[in-house]
Amino acid sequence: MTETTLAEYVEGVPNICGSEAAVADAMARTDPSYLPESGVDFGRIRSAFSTALHMHQPLIPAGGGDLRTAGVISNLQYMMENQGIGDNHNAPVFHWCYKRMGEFIPQLMNEGKNPRVMLDYSGCLLHGLRAMGLDDVFDNLKRITLDPAYRRGAEWVGTAWGHAVAPSTPVQDFRLHVRAWQHHFAAIFGLDALRRVRGFSPPEMALPNHPDVCYEFVRTLKDCGYRWVMVQEHSVEQAADGAGIRRPHMPHRLVARNSKGETAAITAIVKTQGSDTKLVAQMQPYYEAKGQSRVDLDGHSVPSLVTQIADGENGGVMMNEFPPKYMEVMREASGSDTAPVNVTEYLEYLDAAGVREESYPAIQPIMQKRIWDNFRAGGPEALEKVIEDLRKRDGRFHMEGGSWTNNLSWVRGYSHVLGPMEKVSALFAEKTKGVPTSDPKYRNALFYLLITQTSCFRYWGEGLWTEYARELCRRTEDILRYDF
Repeated sequence: MTETTLAEYVEGVPNICGSEAAVADAMARTDPSYLPESGVDFGRIRSAFSTALHMHQPLIPAGGGDLRTAGVISNLQYMMENQGIGDNHNAPVFHWCYKRMGEFIPQLMNEGKNPRVMLDYSGCLLHGLRAMGLDDVFDNLKRITLDPAYRRGAEWVGTAWGHAVAPSTPVQDFRLHVRAWQHHFAAIFGLDALRRVRGFSPPEMALPNHPDVCYEFVRTLKDCGYRWVMVQEHSVEQAADGAGIRRPHMPHRLVARNSKGETAAITAIVKTQGSDTKLVAQMQPYYEAKGQSRVDLDGHSVPSLVTQIADGENGGVMMNEFPPKYMEVMREASGSDTAPVNVTEYLEYLDAAGVREESYPAIQPIMQKRIWDNFRAGGPEALEKVIEDLRKRDGRFHMEGGSWTNNLSWVRGYSHVLGPMEKVSALFAEKTKGVPTSDPKYRNALFYLLITQTSCFRYWGEGLWTEYARELCRRTEDILRYDF
């Protein structure tokens, strides 16, 4: 039987919806994808480390002088065309960063080494690269994604297509982002490659800590077929006592409970430390892992795992220092008792060793212990009352989620952006009700909805980036009002 193939573009729009059954079937696979090809002797090594690279460029209305009519282009294209402004001269190096793992991994494997990397590319970036005609990026990435000689070295992790932050994106829209990324990835690399995507990387490492939002977040990941999610160490707490994570170098179980008493759980891989590109650029995960030993998990002795993620292109250290350091460490670590591995490969080893997922230590988002100590029952309204009471008692208590930084809120100060976003979200839900996801009108409206919710429009906060966000919201609203 011939496998279904998805077109990468449909009437000029990225293929981000319409083949839900084929995508769900691909994600339903549970047999090991990486362990049979691994080449890592997990029974012998003391520890392991995983390194993930996050790549993203937003789509912005900057393809022309008039904001209201400018074409929607990648920020990378804007940088390429305006290299005399600010740091835009980095654009050609960024281009290389997006494709260079497709050079490094084959080179190392051809030397007899066993390198690893995890890749997290937003849908916005993938579309922008293709629209710019940078097909060399895809050629390199396909080599380490599809070629059996090299694919064990690279593990893709899913994300939200438009790089939307989960704590402040409407839950129904976040689900659309998750599914859109899966569609788009399968259209580029094939459904068989999608079957190997088992983990999820939340944009900005942002984890909702509002119980009802977190429950929907975890349920979305599970419904979409994901096995594990990466979480920032200080965005979670131990479910039993609300304390910080004591054993970050082993898998945990993120347990989400909502105001109705429903629960959902997913394996969580803890990213230690804060966000510092230097950590990954200088391969700190390897050196941290060298100081770790095997641990007892569910009665089995298993190697500990150190996991880090950082931007794969931003900053001088990542652009310049990462390549030689990555090559050096992969040469040194391959075959040693501190092995480079990818997360799904490690989890498949735990499965084969007989470690049960339910034995992983239970964690929950920060500040939830205080909620459950005060909440008994009563549904969403009773929950909101408890949350409001806790806010009044402690100004530091919040339900804005946790991410890679302690001092950045994805909600406060953004009403001028969140207001239009929420209005467009509600209009999308109203206008597309009953419209097939394969309808070109639906796909076009979804494309615009998703790009309005990109985190960059909030991260930069003011000025031109706010204008970009409001203009994209205006266009989305026009599409919904006049095309449906």
